[in-house]
Amino acid sequence: MKILREIVSPLVAIVAAFIVGGIIILLIKDNPFETYRILLANSFGSAKDIGYTLFYATPLIFTGLAVAVAFRCGLFNIGAEGQLYVASFATAWVGIKFGGTVVDNVDWSWTSLPAFLLVPLCILTAAVAGGIWGAIPGILRAKFGSSEVINTIMLNFIGIALVSYLTQYHYKNPGPILETAPIGQAAFIPQLHEYLPFIPKDVPLNFAFLLAVLMCFVVYVFLWKTKWGYELRAVGQNASAAEYGGISPQKQIIVAMTFSGALAGLVAVNEVLGFRHNYYDGFSAELGFLGIAVALLGRNHPLGVFIAAIFFAILLRGEIFVDAFTRYVSKDIGLILQAIAILFVACLQKYSKR
Repeated sequence: MKILREIVSPLVAIVAAFIVGGIIILLIKDNPFETYRILLANSFGSAKDIGYTLFYATPLIFTGLAVAVAFRCGLFNIGAEGQLYVASFATAWVGIKFGGTVVDNVDWSWTSLPAFLLVPLCILTAAVAGGIWGAIPGILRAKFGSSEVINTIMLNFIGIALVSYLTQYHYKNPGPILETAPIGQAAFIPQLHEYLPFIPKDVPLNFAFLLAVLMCFVVYVFLWKTKWGYELRAVGQNASAAEYGGISPQKQIIVAMTFSGALAGLVAVNEVLGFRHNYYDGFSAELGFLGIAVALLGRNHPLGVFIAAIFFAILLRGEIFVDAFTRYVSKDIGLILQAIAILFVACLQKYSKR
């Protein structure tokens, strides 16, 4: 019954958002049915559309899970953006240094590892780098009581500026674009069209999507089926009561923020290993901040996060076509629907606690 509620709540909020959004579209004298047809047809109308929708959903699943884990411990991780940037650069660095990268007869690497070693090493690097960047505000909160909100915001600026500096002055690929040299081909992860022939070759959906689905399961098992997850949630419910019961709130804060940062860091698997094959400065379209909205809509539950990420991906994919093929509706309809859905899920959550 409880897991059913976690599924129904975001779905009800999404349906309600479409209804209210339709009224808004009517008020600006456009056709809501045609608008939604364009939105959904370009998200699910073909194998290519579905592939792109799942591709857009992949990083949102990671960042949504990251924020949800922190929320479950009573923490507000606004630092997923900085964590995914730091992790992406670190992942690209490992892929370059251990991937045998050569550009214009310049050898950027130290050695060349085989794929079965390099790919796991890059994935581990993404998680560790993101985890370290998440652990810093966790330690500051646990040891000194400083606000993780303020610290994560500041670390966003520091992390993004740091990797931009390193890219510009130490690892920049020759040319006008601020990006690193490409990672070694051995660090590439498989594209799903290689195994699912109905997916067009130009769709960048890759193994990272399967990893994101796996992490939904891992987070669920961790939070609800393990002693460590129970302790983390207990601290989020009532830190004083948890401490009275022998649980260390300080320890759980550090664990939650580290795990949260590691999940955000896994965005690098999709962006660096599966799509761009280098670190591209400014690649994130505020994926870390969108993760907050995904977690809120998904009620901080892995299944809800998955549903919410798909919803947001539909909007990201379809809003461009809505902007192009409707008379009055702009792509801002995506932001409006996101906001309305979050308001509805907040109302449902408050009502369910009565």
